[in-house]
Amino acid sequence: MRSPRKQPVGSTKAPKARFHLPWRDLLDVLALGAWSAMLFRYWFSGLLLLLLHPNYAWLSNSAAIVLAALAAYRLWQAFQSSKASRRRVNADKSSDNSGHVTLLPGNLSSAILLTVAVFGLIYTPQAFASQTATQRGIADTLTLTRAQPQRFARAAAPEDRTIIDWIRLINVYPEPYAYTEEAVDVEGFVIYTEGWPDGYLMLSRFVLTCCAAEAYPVGLPVKLQEDSKVQQFPVDTWLSVSGRVATETLNGQRQIAIAPTEIQTIEAPKNPYEY
Repeated sequence: MRSPRKQPVGSTKAPKARFHLPWRDLLDVLALGAWSAMLFRYWFSGLLLLLLHPNYAWLSNSAAIVLAALAAYRLWQAFQSSKASRRRVNADKSSDNSGHVTLLPGNLSSAILLTVAVFGLIYTPQAFASQTATQRGIADTLTLTRAQPQRFARAAAPEDRTIIDWIRLINVYPEPYAYTEEAVDVEGFVIYTEGWPDGYLMLSRFVLTCCAAEAYPVGLPVKLQEDSKVQQFPVDTWLSVSGRVATETLNGQRQIAIAPTEIQTIEAPKNPYEY
């Protein structure tokens, strides 16, 4: 009968080291990954165009890639740290933030960033509509800081001009009679302006120069035909209006208006902003 093998005196079998990822490291990885996922979502879904001018979209897209790389690096760093328990313990003992000053503890900062990113993943931004346009005030001209009218070519066919093209042109040549009977074919959403007589609506679009926070609305008056009623076109309805330019006096101001020959209800465009 074989006797059990004796362990050498003073020797003990070392327990297998278990992988352990500190929750603070995990929180950092999740925060970075969630922000990257949110920016990638806005990028590939096209929702970014509701928040940012296309000229600056590359900044957000670059940030999505960089944050994904940082999340991967932070995860690799946590793996390496977990394999060297002594080094990790020493790092924990010395991580008293004495080397720098922070307003919030690191874990709290990561938790806040993660919460904001999760909200961004759940929330779907919506395009501005008539309520925001009314609050911000509808402009019938563009200031020189918002537009560059010298770049606008009046030689373009009138029916090819968008609402913002017409506003830019009026900003340069403000005499309404100069455009009488010119063809118009524009798209926008419906707003009813206080103080206007019955039978008029404003066809409006938002102009984006940087981001949604500074977007502002512009619009053109539309004089409905006698057989058309305001009730046909509820607020925020998107319309395609074709017709001719007329001169009207609204709120004591002489300005161009569209005398429509055809009005069609359309779906809101995927990108509702003008630039």
